[in-house]
Amino acid sequence: MRPSAVPKTTTARSRFAVDVAYYLSQTPRQLPSEHLYDELGSELFEAICRLPWYGITRAEQRLLERRAGDIVSRVAPLSTVVELGPGSGLKLATLLAARPAAPVTVHLVDVSAAALEAAGRALASDVDLVVVPHEATYEAGLTEIADSRSVSGRTLTLFLGSSIGNFDPPEVAAFLGNIRAAMSAGDSLLLGADLVKSEAELLLAYDDPLGVTAAFNRNLLVRANNELDADFDLAGFSHRAVWNAEASRIEMHLVSVRRQRVRVPAADLDITFESGDTIWTESSYKYRADQIVTSVERSGFITTSQWSDDGFALTLATAR
Repeated sequence: MRPSAVPKTTTARSRFAVDVAYYLSQTPRQLPSEHLYDELGSELFEAICRLPWYGITRAEQRLLERRAGDIVSRVAPLSTVVELGPGSGLKLATLLAARPAAPVTVHLVDVSAAALEAAGRALASDVDLVVVPHEATYEAGLTEIADSRSVSGRTLTLFLGSSIGNFDPPEVAAFLGNIRAAMSAGDSLLLGADLVKSEAELLLAYDDPLGVTAAFNRNLLVRANNELDADFDLAGFSHRAVWNAEASRIEMHLVSVRRQRVRVPAADLDITFESGDTIWTESSYKYRADQIVTSVERSGFITTSQWSDDGFALTLATAR
């Protein structure tokens, strides 16, 4: 549990300030992608998910609609569901609608209060659910849940939306290991991951013609201005998406369009950007289906099923 004497907003702001001070001092300059998801950022991401060029959400939703019955039957008797990064809550609602009527405790973990509220609303009509929000990092949320979990029934942990793609390969192993450590043998993991596609498709998905992804990326600077008293000039930074074929990842960057000085008082930071200097804001790794199986099985799971649709895969695995 967090110390109750520290307001959640203060904790989030302090973490943001620490990360800005540290990561903007690195070479290359970067910022953790979790900070993209303040209230406005979460809404912009939901808009991205509806764009015709970003098919991840629709492919995953189709898979859940087709396979929800298979999934819930393979994880019965289900007593607890944990979703890391629940987004709008629609995917979880689709999955839970296929279960037999029975009480289930749902833990939602996200650093975004807005996302937790949206997911809670999506689940509110299901009277058999007890919904417990955790405004926390995934690791902290998993620890909180493990400390309070029931000993009866099985737990299903969901990590959907290809969020696993935001982790570097060594981080994937550590993260999946953390998930496994929070489970008991026989519990299950449902993992969604985007698969490798053509460069043209990927770049269109991450640099859409309407500029929604660019607004999502630049909102990180808006957040720094609002929360940390920074003086980023939004017109001074452009959005760039790059496909790194060797690393099998899309990279998102903010690119300085001129020489400029930026001050971030709350992070005690004063930096100069030259024209062309970048801030690396997100990586999105793309996988082959067999790579997903290898990753989960190296982390203490047995793969029980894998389904794919339009270059996206859902993998169901059981904790050994």
